[in-house]
Amino acid sequence: MEQKTVSEKAILVGCQTILYDDLRFQYSMEELASLTETAQGEVLISVVQKRDRIHPSTYIGKGKVEELKALVDEMEADIVIFNDELSPSQIRNLSRDLDVRVIDRTQLILDIFARRARSKEGKLQVELAQLQYLLPRLMGQGTALSRLGAGIGTRGPGETKLESDRRHIRRRIDDIKGQLDVIVQHRDRYRERRKKNKAYQIALVGYTNAGKSTIFNRLTEADSYEENQLFATLDPMTRKVILPSGFTVLLTDTVGFIQDLPTALIAAFRSTLEEVKEADLILHVVDMSNQDYFSHEKTVNKLLEDMGVEQIPQITVYNKRDAAHPDFVPTAKTETAFISAFEEEDRAVLKLKMEQSIIEMMEPFHVLVPSGEGKLLSQLKNETILRELSFDEEKQGYICRGYALNDHQVSGQLKKYRI
Repeated sequence: MEQKTVSEKAILVGCQTILYDDLRFQYSMEELASLTETAQGEVLISVVQKRDRIHPSTYIGKGKVEELKALVDEMEADIVIFNDELSPSQIRNLSRDLDVRVIDRTQLILDIFARRARSKEGKLQVELAQLQYLLPRLMGQGTALSRLGAGIGTRGPGETKLESDRRHIRRRIDDIKGQLDVIVQHRDRYRERRKKNKAYQIALVGYTNAGKSTIFNRLTEADSYEENQLFATLDPMTRKVILPSGFTVLLTDTVGFIQDLPTALIAAFRSTLEEVKEADLILHVVDMSNQDYFSHEKTVNKLLEDMGVEQIPQITVYNKRDAAHPDFVPTAKTETAFISAFEEEDRAVLKLKMEQSIIEMMEPFHVLVPSGEGKLLSQLKNETILRELSFDEEKQGYICRGYALNDHQVSGQLKKYRI
């Protein structure tokens, strides 16, 4: 029986400083609304304020806080969500003034991640990020957490509740890090094995909800979770894809990026993003139906640069071609492909582009393989891009022409059969 989830009523609050132009701020607030809906919240109203800089103690000005308090009472809101990461003192002050649950953008994203995590690693990474976020903010819970206050009759032996909570959280953080280290080592061993087998690796990256999982599923016939929601995929999944020539590659679906992704999360999902570092080719998926596609593309490119992978060959895959935004203009400096993930013809074009990019990294070969070398012939079909295979009666061997990766063991074996 399916449980019916009751959505919480939320008021969104944003503060536009001189760092944001009107359009970028508007997109950022729209994204906050999408995040709230993904977390099963119902947006009642958005409250915005323009200021030179964010108020250090209450994020928005005192008058706006009063206005917000009246709105909370009038609309019977359950929660107020702020569009930036709040400091511990801002959370404390706002919770006291508004007398309702106050969270920020980071907590909202963490909540979505907690709902989405499916694997053990994903769940541990989310918990780690949540605890690291919570630790400096424990003070924000007020004196309720402490058994000892200041003044006569309150001094005495014993540890404060706050200290024991902190100690408990630190111990749990260490415990999770230990468990994650084991998982990361396990993943590294898999990676080493793939490297040893010289498997060609392709990583799918892109802004959240750009359509990566849909492309992944259609190319690999896998069953990765796909939904028109932000952060539908959290756990990386790797599957084989057979390209038109028969060459087999490994394709990995990764977690979606987002503007102002909390640093705690980037750190937590480092091992997931390691998959991108190991890739031989990156498919950067951009949703061309989104009016903010340009800044999404920029955000992902900036994160790839921060990860130090900008030198890896890249194809920019502009997805949702059938619903392209009227103002869309491609801006990628890389090889591009325009597709709709649901169209078979478009996927075939993408596979050809992938193959073309791979050929550019390979060396051509022209060899005569003796008919007794069945294993080598089988390898040529799966592990190289074979363009010609014909039997020569006279020489009792197969003439093979194609492309192979320079550092692949097959390349070494082919040297003795060169024509």
